[in-house]
Amino acid sequence: MATVLLESVNKRFPDGTQAVTDVSIEIEDQEFLVLVGPSGCGKSTTLRIIAGLEGSTGGVVRIGGRDVTHVAPKDRDIAMVFQNYALYPHMSVYKNLSFGLTLRLNRLFGGGVLGRGLRKIFQPRRASEFVRQRAEIGNKVRRTALRLGIEHLLDRKPHQLSGGERQRVALGRAIVRNPAAFLFDEPLSNLDAKLRQQLRVELKRLHRDLKATMIYVTHDQVEAMTLGDRVAIMNEGRILQVGGPLEVYQRPANLFVAKFIGNSPINLCPGTVCRVGDRFEFESRIPMTWGPDSPRFDRLVALLDGVSGSRSVVVGFRAEDVGLAESEGEIEVEVTEVDRLGESTMVHSRVCGPPTRGTKEDKFVQKNTIEQMVLFRLKSDAECALGDRLQVKIDLDCVLWFDPDSGENLLKE
Repeated sequence: MATVLLESVNKRFPDGTQAVTDVSIEIEDQEFLVLVGPSGCGKSTTLRIIAGLEGSTGGVVRIGGRDVTHVAPKDRDIAMVFQNYALYPHMSVYKNLSFGLTLRLNRLFGGGVLGRGLRKIFQPRRASEFVRQRAEIGNKVRRTALRLGIEHLLDRKPHQLSGGERQRVALGRAIVRNPAAFLFDEPLSNLDAKLRQQLRVELKRLHRDLKATMIYVTHDQVEAMTLGDRVAIMNEGRILQVGGPLEVYQRPANLFVAKFIGNSPINLCPGTVCRVGDRFEFESRIPMTWGPDSPRFDRLVALLDGVSGSRSVVVGFRAEDVGLAESEGEIEVEVTEVDRLGESTMVHSRVCGPPTRGTKEDKFVQKNTIEQMVLFRLKSDAECALGDRLQVKIDLDCVLWFDPDSGENLLKE
């Protein structure tokens, strides 16, 4: 296996569309990296540039320390698994799995059937080596089929297989080659939810067993969080953040990452923050106060050092950072929708009453506090119904602050 390195890679199409802009990232040997982002963000184009299926208009691609920027795809020692399986419909599963290896073997020995037949007579040692390698291909195919649980399907054609079985064959065709790196272009998006979950588990197991370098492209952030050793979030052709799944979830680099990553939407509330005595107060539809005993107090002091008056910010907090209050005086919300998910209950609500500490002069607050929604998670047996009024509290230690103009996370380390 090998490292994959992109250095300032760009891609501009002939019509002027800038698909990839200054992408630089290193995928370590045996690492599972996931490229995730919305449709059209450039993630598939980046993967195709690594594979050599798209030429870059700038930058360098290295695989295993070798510059492959202008090397043909077949000579890059990579294997790619596509969304649509790309199996040969007229071939059996066995021949689909062995096709690439057989093609390479024939190219190595050459001469076709007649030529190899003549070599049996005039070059018996070379002919014997050909037979040995062909038998080894059969052994590789059967070992791979056994690993993927498709050994009983080797004689079938693709049209006789289910979607999950076809995807396993496509995975097997990549695995059997033992390449320097595996590239996956949304391979599970055509499958139903249960099968996607099952194959995600199998992919993680395969990664551990093969100790392989894998680069996986998806628009599904659940796949990204569950599969990746690291996750790279892309938007508009740029990589916005690279980090472990928990890192990008708990410490997003900017507002886009915070909104994109997470199974449920992040709660966002615009307003202004100002220092009142030894405390920081957030003036908006949802009032918050950070005192000297807050774990983030020193960072807030450093952030607002030299800022006179107040500063506009957008605060964000996850659904799991909101809970029911044990007493009055917290935030009162009215339930607008209840989603029973089985393992938990998602409650959609809106904040009751007017802004608590907003000022008429602060147009930013007034414009954005007409109706403040709050999403939070309760236990599955929680008793709440449409129209109920509840007292909730927010874990202030988990609140994120974002710049309203740039979207940058103001509290990131």
